[in-house]
Amino acid sequence: MCRMLLYKGNQPIQLAHLLTKPAHSIINQSFDSRLRLDTRRPINGDGFGVGWYESQPDPELGAAPCIFTSVTPAWNNMNLIRLAEKIKSPLVFAHVRASTAGSVSESNCHPWQYGRLMFMHNGNIADFHLIKRKVQESLQDEIFLSVNGNTDSEWAFAVFLSQLKTPLQSEPFCHSVLKEAMLKTIAKLNAWGKCAGVTEASMMNFAVTDGVSVVCSRYISSKTLEAASLYFSSGTRFESYKPGHYRMIKADKREDIVVIASEPLTFEKADWLTIPTNTLVVITSKLNVLMYPIVDEFHNPSPLGRVQEQSAVAVVQGEGRDDGARDQSHREVMFVDDNRSLPTVETTLAPSPGPVVGLPRGTFEPRKSTLPPSILSAQTKDGGPQATMNAPLMVA
Repeated sequence: MCRMLLYKGNQPIQLAHLLTKPAHSIINQSFDSRLRLDTRRPINGDGFGVGWYESQPDPELGAAPCIFTSVTPAWNNMNLIRLAEKIKSPLVFAHVRASTAGSVSESNCHPWQYGRLMFMHNGNIADFHLIKRKVQESLQDEIFLSVNGNTDSEWAFAVFLSQLKTPLQSEPFCHSVLKEAMLKTIAKLNAWGKCAGVTEASMMNFAVTDGVSVVCSRYISSKTLEAASLYFSSGTRFESYKPGHYRMIKADKREDIVVIASEPLTFEKADWLTIPTNTLVVITSKLNVLMYPIVDEFHNPSPLGRVQEQSAVAVVQGEGRDDGARDQSHREVMFVDDNRSLPTVETTLAPSPGPVVGLPRGTFEPRKSTLPPSILSAQTKDGGPQATMNAPLMVA
C-alpha cells in the first residue's frame, strides 16, 4: 500500500519540512510505514513523486504543476533531498509507491498531471483487469491518449477527467465541481466492478487539486472494512522544536495550514485527526475544510459497524506535548450533512444519514471508534443540523 501526503497553506513551505526533515516524514514512511493494511509489502520502494505549484502566478510558467518522479527508492535519491531544500510551494502533493498494479517505471509514479490538475491515489481498484476495457471505452479520445502508464490509478484519474466538462480549462475549478467529479468517479468504478462480478473491496483514497482547492477521499467499497489510513492536521504554523520533531502550532482561530497524510508526520497525537472511512474532504481556496459522508451502497453510518482487516495494526509511538502551543478548547471541525442525491451509476443510494458524530480525535489508530462524550456538541447553522467537535479545523 502506498503512502501519500498533501499540503495546502496560505504561505509556501520548504518541501524539506514535509518530505525529509520530520522523523516520520513521507520519505521515512517509504521504508518505515507503521499503519499500512497490507503487511505483505512493508516497503514503499517502487518509486516516488512530488508535485508542486508556483507561489506566485507566472504567465510564462503557466498554471500547471511541476512534478518530479523517479523509480529509485525515495530514501536513496539525492536529487530529491537537494530539491526539497531549495523549493517552496503553497500546495504540495507527495507519494511513495508500493506497486500493486503496473510495472515499476516513471510513467507509473504518482502524482499525474493534466492541464492544471494533479492527482494521486493510495489503494487499488479490485480486479481492475476485469473492468479495464469498460474504463477505456468510457473515455474521450484526448483523455484516453493522455494515459502513459499501465496502473489502475492513472486510469482512475482518466475517469475523473472524463467527469469534467472542460478538464483543460485555464481558470481554476470550483471546488464543488471537483467534488462532484470525484463522487462520480467512485460511483462509476463501483458500478463497473459490480457488473463484472468483482467481490473484493476496492480502496480508493484519491486526491486531486487544481492548484487552488483540493478534494480528497478516504474510501473502501465495503460496509464493514476500514479504508486505508488517512489523517489531517491544521493550524497556523508547522515548525520544528528539535531535530526530527515537528508540531502544528495553533496561535489563534485562523487556519493557515492544512496537511492530509496517510500517516502522521509528527509524534504529537493532539495534532492529528482521523478522517472517517468513506468520507470526502474538500479544502476550499480559503482553506475552509468540509467533510462529506459518501452515501452509497457501502455507506455505514455507524463507525462501530466496521472491523479492522487484520488482527494487529502498528501504532506510531511518540512523546506527548503539554506546552500550551496548541489550545484545542476553541477549535472546531464541522461535518456537512449533505442531503443532496449523490451520483451513482446503476446502483441504489442509501438514505442520507444524519450528522457525522463518530469521528475519533487525536489517535493514530484508524480503527478506534470510541469518542468521549465530552467532545461532542450540537449546533445549528443555516437552518440545518451540524455536528461539531473540538478538533484541529474550523470550517466557515
